[in-house]
Amino acid sequence: MSDAVQKKLDTLREKIRHHEHLYYVLDQPSISDAEFDDLVRELQRLEADHPGLVTPDSPTQRVGGKPKEGFAKVAHSRPMLSIDNVTSEEELRAWDARVRSLAGDRGAPGEPGRRGAENAQISYVCEYKMDGLSMALQYHAAAGGSAHLARGLTRGNGTIGEDVTTNVRTIRSVPLSIPQAQLAKAKVPATFEVRGEIVMPLAAFRKANEEREAQGLEPAANPRNYAAGTIRTLEPNIVAQRRLDFYAYFLLTETGEDLLSEQSEALNALTAIGFRVNPNRKSLSTIEELLAFVETAEKNRAGLGYEIDGVVIKVNSAAIQRRLGYTGRAPRWAVAFKFTARAGITQVEDIRVQVGRTGKLTPVAVLTPVSIGGTTVSRATLHNADEIERLGLLIGDYVKVERGGDVIPKVVEVVEDKDHPRGHKKFRFPTHCPDCGSEIVRTEGEADYRCVNVDCPARLRESLLHFASRGVMNIEGLGEAVVAQLLECKLVTSIAGLYTLTGDGLAQLQHEVVTRDKKTGEQKTRTQALVGPKERKDLLDEIEASKKSGLDRVLFGLGIRFVGARTAQLLAEEFGSMDALMQASREDLERVNEVGPRVSEAIREFFDEKKNRDLIHKLEAAGLTFTAEKRKKSTQLEGLTFVLTGTLPNLSREDAKARIESAGGRVSGSVSKKTNYVVAGEDAGSKLDKARELGVHVIDEAALEKLLESGQ
Repeated sequence: MSDAVQKKLDTLREKIRHHEHLYYVLDQPSISDAEFDDLVRELQRLEADHPGLVTPDSPTQRVGGKPKEGFAKVAHSRPMLSIDNVTSEEELRAWDARVRSLAGDRGAPGEPGRRGAENAQISYVCEYKMDGLSMALQYHAAAGGSAHLARGLTRGNGTIGEDVTTNVRTIRSVPLSIPQAQLAKAKVPATFEVRGEIVMPLAAFRKANEEREAQGLEPAANPRNYAAGTIRTLEPNIVAQRRLDFYAYFLLTETGEDLLSEQSEALNALTAIGFRVNPNRKSLSTIEELLAFVETAEKNRAGLGYEIDGVVIKVNSAAIQRRLGYTGRAPRWAVAFKFTARAGITQVEDIRVQVGRTGKLTPVAVLTPVSIGGTTVSRATLHNADEIERLGLLIGDYVKVERGGDVIPKVVEVVEDKDHPRGHKKFRFPTHCPDCGSEIVRTEGEADYRCVNVDCPARLRESLLHFASRGVMNIEGLGEAVVAQLLECKLVTSIAGLYTLTGDGLAQLQHEVVTRDKKTGEQKTRTQALVGPKERKDLLDEIEASKKSGLDRVLFGLGIRFVGARTAQLLAEEFGSMDALMQASREDLERVNEVGPRVSEAIREFFDEKKNRDLIHKLEAAGLTFTAEKRKKSTQLEGLTFVLTGTLPNLSREDAKARIESAGGRVSGSVSKKTNYVVAGEDAGSKLDKARELGVHVIDEAALEKLLESGQ
């Protein structure tokens, strides 16, 4: 029996790895998301039945536990240095001449050298320069000659990085293991190091910002910073939810030496063993070819699915790289041609207000159209009222506008000189929502004005997509095209309208299809049903099934500020019903763990809006689940605050936290005078020192167990 189970496990894991590679590395999925999820669920069930057969490199084991407390510091096999930049044709020509001169003037034992610069045989490998963060991945030999991911290190200070292995494992384009046959074919040993760049694709960045806005947070400034913050979070689950990618560019021995004789060979080998490698790369020989590649890259910049800020150029030969060596801070054999900031000067003709899914009102500058980086820009975000004040912006002002990648253009500064006179009119925020007429609010201490009517037409499209998404009500088939048509045909005027849809109503949705006559080449346009009969039935079945989703999913789907999936679950467990939650005071709400003054205020603000209460009543009438099993309360530790530090002998940090909270206690991340107990295990850090300094009572795991039993 065990042999048959092992064979089935091996087959499933290999099949899942194959589809992960197709989807996350090659961008060529061959099965649907649902089919892939079914494979994973089957593997999870089989492993649950046979826990002794679970392996560390199984696709189900990508998300592990948190690091103990922060990330360990580890020395790099060789320094991870930055590279020098050039920003003009003249600087690139000078660098190329310097490389050829140094390569021709220097030699090394056993290597050709002492040649004239004009005879130096130099070739380069050029790649688009991704705007991400550097990462070193170390693979160690395992049983059977395969290679397993052993460690992932950040760049750190270049000499010492942080061990973020638990987070790197969650990135689907990072192989957890590589079979021996694949390594042998690429002539790569089972122990090696890969260096590359972690980036956040623009689609994932946009989704992450939508989620941040749904929680009432400021959108992240750019994909690079958000990716860097993500990879250093102590919650691997969060990293797994944010689609990061890893692109490899160096293949080294375990001691940090080049594994192959040419950079182009290394990139091909990395591709062969399953890594994602930048497809926008070329091997070139002359300065004219380099300049042409840079020009092409800048033209293509806006159409990529990720941010680039230039082109990286490296000498192809590893031997010549060694001959050229390093300056004090950078290799002489590589350079980055950095693109100039894409900016333009134009006039602000007007300032209008847009309403987002969470009700946030964003002022947008209406500009005299200006070309920036090959794209005509006629709108630019102004973020909020405070930003307009900071800029001192008037309607009619001339401004400098910058555009980066797929990010919305933004106004950087007001331009004032003899050719650009100041404007004439001050902008004032409206007192009512420009779309639905509801009064807008601005919470004290916050920068944003907001419309709190959840049925506001401007909010509804994004609200419907959020409500139907997989992590919320999971209504498969309710995508952007269908939602857009539902709104255009006025079949849905609120979230509750989804539950009154009929097959006849869905049959009204149509879209245009363009065809071309094979003989005449004539182009014809016809309309056809957007959703076919089978798809209509499937969608209605999905909507009906969503009624069984728990109260926590409904709360999350409503889009209440600051109420994400975790907070919605805590609220559902605490109050047990929508009615009880709607009637809860701010004081009642703040008794829930992790609900503070800002969250309680946002919840009360939502339920105090009559249109939102009407929506709740419609959803209740439609049959959605409005009750939940209340969490059984225990009061042994009620009113006590704990801080956990170090490694406990028998309890994980998560288990200890859960037991304290289930007994009515609260777990904080920092020590203060209000802390009642610090629970200290092995390798306790600065929190223990802080507790001693403040005179906070320090206990071990055994003492915590006694408290949990007696509350004394």
